Amino acid sequence: MERADLISVAKSTLEIEIAELQKLSSRLGDDFIKAVEIIHSAKGKLIVVGIGKSAHVGNKIVATLNSTGTPSQFLHASEALHGDLGVIQKQDVVLCISNSGNSPEIVNLVPYLKDYSHALIGMTGNPSSKLAEFSDLVLDAHVDTEACPNKLAPTSSTTLQMALGDALAIVLMEMNGFRANDFAKFHPGGSLGKNLISKVDDFLSSQKPQVMENATVKDVIISISSSRHGITVVTEEDAIIGVITDGDLRRMLLREEDISKVLARDIMSANPKTIEKTALAKEAMQILKDNNIGQLVVTENGKYFGIIDLHKLLDEGII
Repeated sequence: MERADLISVAKSTLEIEIAELQKLSSRLGDDFIKAVEIIHSAKGKLIVVGIGKSAHVGNKIVATLNSTGTPSQFLHASEALHGDLGVIQKQDVVLCISNSGNSPEIVNLVPYLKDYSHALIGMTGNPSSKLAEFSDLVLDAHVDTEACPNKLAPTSSTTLQMALGDALAIVLMEMNGFRANDFAKFHPGGSLGKNLISKVDDFLSSQKPQVMENATVKDVIISISSSRHGITVVTEEDAIIGVITDGDLRRMLLREEDISKVLARDIMSANPKTIEKTALAKEAMQILKDNNIGQLVVTENGKYFGIIDLHKLLDEGII
């Protein structure tokens, strides 16, 4: 196939799936509202059941629900029939996903899902299926056209299921008043969580270079060399009066013929950028980027506390 043909097939796939999503959007109504109300008011968790491609979709929906404030668990339909039904408690709501609604595992399982749970919600493309028959509520996930040219591989149907799961999760998120800080609590190790909750203090090293204002050039060089930051802070009883970078040193050496009488106060840049150690790390990153600098002086109650480094923040995923 020519490159143009390949692009044409790709575009056709996307156009078919977009069209099916638009149809789904236009038919959302009372059943969707009732579904989110049942899930939201349940005293237990949401159990998402699926098999085949719908199982993969179910796992993703559970991951999204858990990270947005709706406690959920995935149950594979075939495993459920061999002991895992015990995960379902009477206060739980079950969301069972199956495009046909009539696969053998689903047909055998739905009576138990109905009996063991508080409510059974079916997500299916077949309103006449066994799943739809046993469900307390049915979310219509039918598609007119699969994107697969052979109409065999689940494509539009699984996209629809995924999108419908996202819609449930986001509506429940809003109903629960779930906000960015709540989201961060469930993502403490990832970049998203770190950017939302990490403080400056979390990324400070034990190195705290500093000199007095009357320090000699030799003292300044030793202080800068004692840490990996390439900077030292000029202080007077922990009050910050300036900073000296290795760049400041180089410029001074090019400018001065005799450095024997040069002191730290002659080299330093006064009024350096600072940030309190309790501030968010992303605020420190913004100051670094806005001022095109590599280090930021950290304070505690206005007094010198340490240095935070651009590269450390980048390494930790702070943006």
